[in-house]
Amino acid sequence: MKKIFILFLGLTILFSVPIEAQSKKKKKQLEAAAKSKALKEKAEKEKTAKIKPYDKVITKEALSDKGLFTTHRVKDNYFFEIPNELLNKEMLLVSRIAKLPTGLGGGYINAGTSTNEQLIIWERFQDKILIKVKSYSSIANDSLPISISVKANNYEPTLYAFDIKAFSKDSSAIVIDVTKFYSSDIKAMSGLDSRIRTTNKVKSLDSSRSFINSVKSFPQNIEVIQDFTYTASNPSVLPDTETISIQMNQSMILLPEVPMKSRLFDRRVGWFNLSHYDYGSEALKSDKKTFIRRWRLEPNDVEAYKRGELVEPIKPIVYYLDPATPEKLKKYIKAGVEEWQKPFEAAGFKNAIICKDAPTKEEDPDFSPEDIRYSVIRYVASTTRNAMGPSVVDPRTGEIIESDIIWYHNHLRSYRNRYLLETGAANTDARTLDTSDDAMGEMMQMVIAHEVGHALGLPHNMGASCAYDVENYRKAPFTKEFGISASIMDYARFNYIAQPGDEGVRFIRQMGPYDYYAINWGYRYLADCNSKECEEKILDEWIRAKENDEMYRFGNQGSSFDPRSQTEDIGNNSIKASTYGLKNLKYVSEHLPEWTSDKTNSYEDLEELYGEMLGVWSRYIGHVVTHVGGVYEDYKNPDQGGVVYSSVPKSNQKEAINWLHNNAFQTPTWLVDKRILQNINYQGYIDKVSRIQARHLNSLLSADRLGRLFDSYLIDSKAYSSIEFLSDLRKGIWKEVYTLENSSTFRRGLQRAYLDRMNYLLNDDFKNFKDYMVSLSDLRAMIRGELITLKTRLIIAKNNAPNTTLKYHYLDCIDRIEKALEPNK
Repeated sequence: MKKIFILFLGLTILFSVPIEAQSKKKKKQLEAAAKSKALKEKAEKEKTAKIKPYDKVITKEALSDKGLFTTHRVKDNYFFEIPNELLNKEMLLVSRIAKLPTGLGGGYINAGTSTNEQLIIWERFQDKILIKVKSYSSIANDSLPISISVKANNYEPTLYAFDIKAFSKDSSAIVIDVTKFYSSDIKAMSGLDSRIRTTNKVKSLDSSRSFINSVKSFPQNIEVIQDFTYTASNPSVLPDTETISIQMNQSMILLPEVPMKSRLFDRRVGWFNLSHYDYGSEALKSDKKTFIRRWRLEPNDVEAYKRGELVEPIKPIVYYLDPATPEKLKKYIKAGVEEWQKPFEAAGFKNAIICKDAPTKEEDPDFSPEDIRYSVIRYVASTTRNAMGPSVVDPRTGEIIESDIIWYHNHLRSYRNRYLLETGAANTDARTLDTSDDAMGEMMQMVIAHEVGHALGLPHNMGASCAYDVENYRKAPFTKEFGISASIMDYARFNYIAQPGDEGVRFIRQMGPYDYYAINWGYRYLADCNSKECEEKILDEWIRAKENDEMYRFGNQGSSFDPRSQTEDIGNNSIKASTYGLKNLKYVSEHLPEWTSDKTNSYEDLEELYGEMLGVWSRYIGHVVTHVGGVYEDYKNPDQGGVVYSSVPKSNQKEAINWLHNNAFQTPTWLVDKRILQNINYQGYIDKVSRIQARHLNSLLSADRLGRLFDSYLIDSKAYSSIEFLSDLRKGIWKEVYTLENSSTFRRGLQRAYLDRMNYLLNDDFKNFKDYMVSLSDLRAMIRGELITLKTRLIIAKNNAPNTTLKYHYLDCIDRIEKALEPNK
């Protein structure tokens, strides 16, 4: 019996252990389930606490403004009420500077400067609203399978995430609090880029001195003004405050539901443009498609337009004058804007572009130059001498949404000075510091027209002035009809070719035939074209009709190697034009004190104009330098025949070298005028001229120019070779070594500059030079050979030097060559 009891007890213990373990496990599971349920209930309560009834968020105290979104201010908080129908709609967020301290950013940043443009959508994710930033750099039609991959490989960044605070009473809209968003230093919306932050040693945004100034909602846009104050160790003004305050304007505009019809870019006609990579293309690669940037101009009567009648656009381009504009300048600015009415008439539109005074506070209390609905001619109180024509563009299509023309107050002084220096020899009206209001007004009118051209989508056409023969600039009938360039978009400001006695010629630029051609090409409404192929065919026909007329050739500003596409030059032969220009400049130099200090009893203007006269001289030299190693660039399609790139003829390049030896590298004694120099500075007479000579010599001896000479000789053995160029340059720079004549201080300085440059070409590592492999080319072998040849001649010249100064100079040059040839010795 005892054994049975023990066995029973053992079994009882054995089975009780797993039963107890199971019980504990079940207990833990129940506890875990209860905890999970409690957490879910807590989350639901928190969710309920976050998303409150509408009236609890938008209270009776709210100041509301209906528009794109209804905006609300409740005490110090700002709310957006976003309609569900506007979620995932594409909008443009444009950040602009509204007010800024003097000097911030170095002179080219001003009130109205756009600091960023971002295409955004408002997207709901669970209980949050996200701002997603979209890009159209890569696209594919949503109906194509590859669109899945395009989206996956171009995932859009989240700019900001907001908690949903409430739903509208009818649940048609979502309420979010945007106070923190517009009060934070979000880099993508800031007016302070990394360079400005570094320069001014910006530390952080001071939230106690930063606030939202205003929030206004309009039917298609919302405008928010922020006042931000930063602590900074090195602010641009008032350094003791260690403070930078800046006012930003954030514009958000709904992009058109029906995007503008894009027009394909053609490099044969100059247009600003944007590109997409289309992965839905049938090409065996992502197909790069490039579109021009232009305003949406559509005729309000298509049938009349098709009949050839001039028709007003549905929505004209309207510019408003900045209220800060001086009264006497307004008429010239308006005329500059409306210069483009005639070219638009060539495209079939009348009154396509107009300029108005800004409305007064009484007429429109909400008007603001920063409001993205308005394009404004801004008049900026700044010492910067410039003007600009930036624009805001729909990145989907290239449609220009808005643009501002920036005019800096001091810019007219640059034009007065250049008017005197470049035309004073032939133009008696320019021989004064008190240029007439009419002349200054006309100059301003044409500068505004140039900047408006940019705002319409046109880049610089630096080849436009090359359409005119140099001698035509001396003829009154020609210059009055055609001006001084075939396009206002060229940097051809004044007629510096006309000579004393050339009566009645025009000196100031004007609109040209290319401007009419380009506007018609980009803006003519092709009502009967329903495909890109149809448009391309017509646009190509228009180009082909003008292909043999230089007036309609586009010269890219980036073609720094093409002597026909240079900044600030005029005429079809810049060597001949520079000869005329220098002849005039010598006359002006002789009379400069008479026209300035003799009149004002002050040397201030004389000093300023002498400095700028050196700049004019340098420009004329630079126009000739470009011929050496020059390459003509003629954009064309294969079916037009000929080649796109061809070397400047050898005879032209040798002519340029001879001109440079005679006009740039010979001592310009006419610039070393003691009547001027001894009254404007106590030193630096040699340095000013020598620096310019050295700069152009270094440009001639640039690796990329020598590389082009190598290439041209490879294509054509009759071309100007690099070895011939280096020989011609050496014999001219070192002429006194060969003739055993004395040399001036300027010449000796130029020869040292030559040796410095040759040493650089021989021994620099060229790590940052990408055009070709210098180490594998003939460049260093040729430089070494030139230095050895020169050393031999210097040894002979040293022994026959006419004076001690020259002997010491040659000894020094020999030593420099030896160190260049064996730098590690």
